[in-house]
Amino acid sequence: MSAVPGPRATADPPAAAAAPAPEPSPEAARAPGPDLPGARLPRRLVQLYAGLALYGASSALLVAAGLGLEPWGVLHQGLAERSGLSIGVVSILVGAVVLLLWVPLRQRPGLGTVSNVFVVGLAMDGTLALLPSPDALAVRIPLLLAGIALNGLATGLYIAAAFGPGPRDGLMTGLHRRSGVSIRLARTGVEVAVVATGFVLGGAVGAGTVAYALAIGPLAQFFLRRLAAPGSPGVGTVVAGRTPRRSILRR
Repeated sequence: MSAVPGPRATADPPAAAAAPAPEPSPEAARAPGPDLPGARLPRRLVQLYAGLALYGASSALLVAAGLGLEPWGVLHQGLAERSGLSIGVVSILVGAVVLLLWVPLRQRPGLGTVSNVFVVGLAMDGTLALLPSPDALAVRIPLLLAGIALNGLATGLYIAAAFGPGPRDGLMTGLHRRSGVSIRLARTGVEVAVVATGFVLGGAVGAGTVAYALAIGPLAQFFLRRLAAPGSPGVGTVVAGRTPRRSILRR
């Protein structure tokens, strides 16, 4: 009895050969991708210096309004009144002194930190040279509001460029790291001391100071979320350091 042959096994069909990937053109090979470090560096640099210049201009608007300055502006104005120097020059000198305080706090400045010291003060003096000194409240109030709004925009611009914090922000976070106190407590303590000293020296404290304190946080947060430069190292922190634990403004 012969065995009935079973069905013949069939081999799987050969897989289709994958088509070779096209060779990239020389132009495409040389073009930097959007995720490469430095691909967005020009935009970040423009954003940094635009933000610092606008910050100085916004501070000048608050000075011209004469209804009260931001905390450090109160100190700068008080020192300017006593020294005879312009408020912009005083801002540069105070920024340089604060930057020296980073040394014992082991803070590492970035390009934005050093630029902040000089650009803000120069922009402030330049803007004040062009602004009139209005007396009418109907002009001073819009100047105040414009200064606060522009300051929020400027803060978002230069922080989101991610070249390091301003010297005054770095002082607060440095105190937080070295002493263990919260950033909120460090910031409050420093700014209360700054306002009190500036007021004693003759700086302007008023409704504008309160309005600035209430509005600048939400405004800076709003602009920071929308102005982060693609390709930047990140804007979750405003401190130039290795592994920051906290931040002043979070996205």
